[in-house]
Amino acid sequence: MLVAMLMLVSSNVAAQNVQVHYDFGREMVTTTVEMFKPDGGGSTFLFVDMDYSPTVVGAYWEIARELCFWQGSKVDWLSVHLEYNGGLSTETSFNNAFLGGLTYSGHSKDWSKTWSLSVMYKAIPGTVGLDGASQVHNFQITGVWNLDFFDHWLSFNGFADFWRESRPWQGTEYIFIAEPQLWVNLYKIPGWEKIKLSLGTEVELSCNFVDKGFYAMPTAAAKWTF
Repeated sequence: MLVAMLMLVSSNVAAQNVQVHYDFGREMVTTTVEMFKPDGGGSTFLFVDMDYSPTVVGAYWEIARELCFWQGSKVDWLSVHLEYNGGLSTETSFNNAFLGGLTYSGHSKDWSKTWSLSVMYKAIPGTVGLDGASQVHNFQITGVWNLDFFDHWLSFNGFADFWRESRPWQGTEYIFIAEPQLWVNLYKIPGWEKIKLSLGTEVELSCNFVDKGFYAMPTAAAKWTF
């Protein structure tokens, strides 16, 4: 899987980047590889996270496809959303999840600001509810945004997920996570145009994700955009 991700990074797609984060909450390093590619039938997005402490202790990935074979307005559109995610760590593994639903997307006229909202059915095989019965059938709501300011000097982007997934060991079945990122794009400095480096931070805001209750964990980060 890692080799496939590296091949995608080196290919000629619409947008891709590699991020390195130091997570102050978990006291570990996380690398992220992201790819986004629009085409005539919609778009494809994927990312891979790998955690190091100091060797690899966890990996997680998502791949999503937006299917849109019809034309909406010039600034917004509706698409069919298909997604898979899963992963593992040295202590446990994440249940495979299969999602399908609808996404409403929009953007500003100059594309400096984009956003989307997805409402999806989420199948998580192997999940057991608080009552001990199977709970494969669930839902997820996801919001994604990318906002550029000050002639692209500053970027504010991220996502927010809310879904149902039973966790009997902590007595919960609803999970929320959001990861807003703030970047200063150093390639806007005159003469640095070819140095596609951004410095910034990410804050993971979660409830019942890391453990029961609310957590806020900031990072210090660098990003290289290809």
